Amino acid sequence: MNDPNLDFTIERLGPCRIPSPMEGMRFTGDDERILYHTSPTEVRRYIEAGKEPPALELAGPRERLFFDPSAIACGIVTCGGLCPGINDVIRSVTLSLHHHYGVRKIYGFRYGYEGLVKRLGHTPLELTPETVSQIGELGGTILASSRGPQEPAEMVDYLAEVGIGILFTVGGDGTLKGASAIAAEARRRGLPLSVIGIPKTIDNDISFVQKTFGFETAVAEAQRAISAAHAEAQGARNGIGLVKLMGRDSGFIAAYASLVDSQVNYCLVPEVPFSLYGLLRCLEERLTHRGHAVVVVAEGAGQELLSASAERDASGNVKLGDIGTFLRDAIKGHFARAGREVNLKYIDPSYIIRSLPANPHDSVLCLLLGQNAVHAGMGGRTNMVVGFWNHQFTHVPIALATSARKKIDPSGWLWNSVLASTGQPLEML
Repeated sequence: MNDPNLDFTIERLGPCRIPSPMEGMRFTGDDERILYHTSPTEVRRYIEAGKEPPALELAGPRERLFFDPSAIACGIVTCGGLCPGINDVIRSVTLSLHHHYGVRKIYGFRYGYEGLVKRLGHTPLELTPETVSQIGELGGTILASSRGPQEPAEMVDYLAEVGIGILFTVGGDGTLKGASAIAAEARRRGLPLSVIGIPKTIDNDISFVQKTFGFETAVAEAQRAISAAHAEAQGARNGIGLVKLMGRDSGFIAAYASLVDSQVNYCLVPEVPFSLYGLLRCLEERLTHRGHAVVVVAEGAGQELLSASAERDASGNVKLGDIGTFLRDAIKGHFARAGREVNLKYIDPSYIIRSLPANPHDSVLCLLLGQNAVHAGMGGRTNMVVGFWNHQFTHVPIALATSARKKIDPSGWLWNSVLASTGQPLEML
């Protein structure tokens, strides 16, 4: 993410000539930007080299539109795993299209990208303010979801048949790559189809996006599991509470949950290698001096300790080994062989967390992401993601958002804060 040739140019379908029906608000100018770098030193390097510092296009309503709201149909599709807040996003997009722009044809395509393939027979759900009025109170997605790619040509065929002008895709890395493929196919055909991504990943691992919806809800619920593990560990002689949290490639949930109330003694994330020997040695010392311990592990941590798998899921992700049960059994076995009694309680709240409704803070984020996605689509943007950077909503090209997974910097402030909070050693090797 420090590439000096960052290109935040957003693809557009054409000139915007239609006056917006929105009234009584400040419109965002097409030339408004926010700097990508916040460090004066980084910005100065560009200026001294005679280059324009990288900047992201600001999101928001435009004074003139590409699409005629009275003549357009729009679609929403949700893909990948569940995440708190998906229904809030569906609701926000629907209400913004209806009330801000007067769009009356809004379709929810069911079962992910399968819903965009006509031959699979998934009838779209017609979305209105009435059908979405209470869905924010529900977990999951009223449109259901699926994993795996579909042929872009088939999807664009169906979108053209239904008359969709803007497609809103709610999903993570794989979903966004699929959205880019749809946009490319529409471009190849010369179809004026806007494809707008709304980044959904409970792991908070989309590049060039400061925070994704559902993450705060996940951290709050993870803390409940950690508190339970802490209580169990304290309530027994040589008690160990082991909690596995979501985080395939990035350990943000585990790291932030470990900072909530300093109950975690060891936080294990994919970005920081550890050895089983190092962890067991630390646990021995901790039990000797304090009599209990709490360990939090992200699902993608320590995969090198497990048997490698060649299997992949429908999204193309390598199927991970279960680091939680591996550590549970390894810790119990180690202390049993040493003749030392331990009382270990293992908690895996993953599916409970991801299927929850969003908390109020995430609901606000969902509302604003949905509204800004609608503004971007009506303004003729395409092949882009609505982002959030330096506390402002932005437009990010899908190519950049999917260029790499955002990860914890082992030498950065977040991981140093985790080390200070847990007291764990810099290395457990």
